Amino acid sequence: MLAIIGGTGFGEYAGLVEIKPALIGTPFGDVYLETGSLNKVPVVFLPRHGQPARFPPHRVNYRANITALAQLGVRQIIAVTAVGSVVSALQTGAIVMPDQIIDYTHSRAQSFHDDKIHHIDFTYPYDEGLRREISLAAALLKDQDESLVFVPQGVYGCTQGPRLETAAEISRMAQDGCTIVGMTAMPEAALAREKNLAYAGVSVVVNAGAGINDQAVDLAAITSVLEQGMAQVRQLLSIVLKNRC
Repeated sequence: MLAIIGGTGFGEYAGLVEIKPALIGTPFGDVYLETGSLNKVPVVFLPRHGQPARFPPHRVNYRANITALAQLGVRQIIAVTAVGSVVSALQTGAIVMPDQIIDYTHSRAQSFHDDKIHHIDFTYPYDEGLRREISLAAALLKDQDESLVFVPQGVYGCTQGPRLETAAEISRMAQDGCTIVGMTAMPEAALAREKNLAYAGVSVVVNAGAGINDQAVDLAAITSVLEQGMAQVRQLLSIVLKNRC
């Protein structure tokens, strides 16, 4: 079964039918999610920040979220995020499917294995099979919507939040090789790997990173870009599921 984790701008899944809300108990706390179907394919939708949204990135209960999905029999996750750009050539509104992560977070529960030594291979944090499905769907969507800008790879720099980054931090991240900056890919991706769940990310670029264009981040302008970008993400996911019928 496939799960969609929704982030900022994707707190509800428009188009999902036969919706059944549920509160799933886990050893790490309760998790609100919804089961339903899209294009006749069963889907689990989990709003990362809660419903209504109330958990900032550093306080999301990532262990509970991933555990709840695993308990329901989910085997694949597509994680939707809103991000900023780190490279100046990346335009706002673009949809990026990252293939790598650099983790700048701290003080988050990073593992299910706090009481024993347990290593996972995290060389390639995103599942290639899911990424191929998303790439195929993006090509089909491009035929329908020429405004789509889809970037099939990139490095997601995950910061602690909840504040946005300084210009110096964005400059450092660019030197590190980051393409986009967000606040929720970690430890979510690593926890999914610990549970043997295939995980892929779809990120909407909603603003230029601090200092890129010598202007302050325009929080008001982010809203309109976010709405358009998330509408394209919904179309993209619809095609992914339709291709599974």
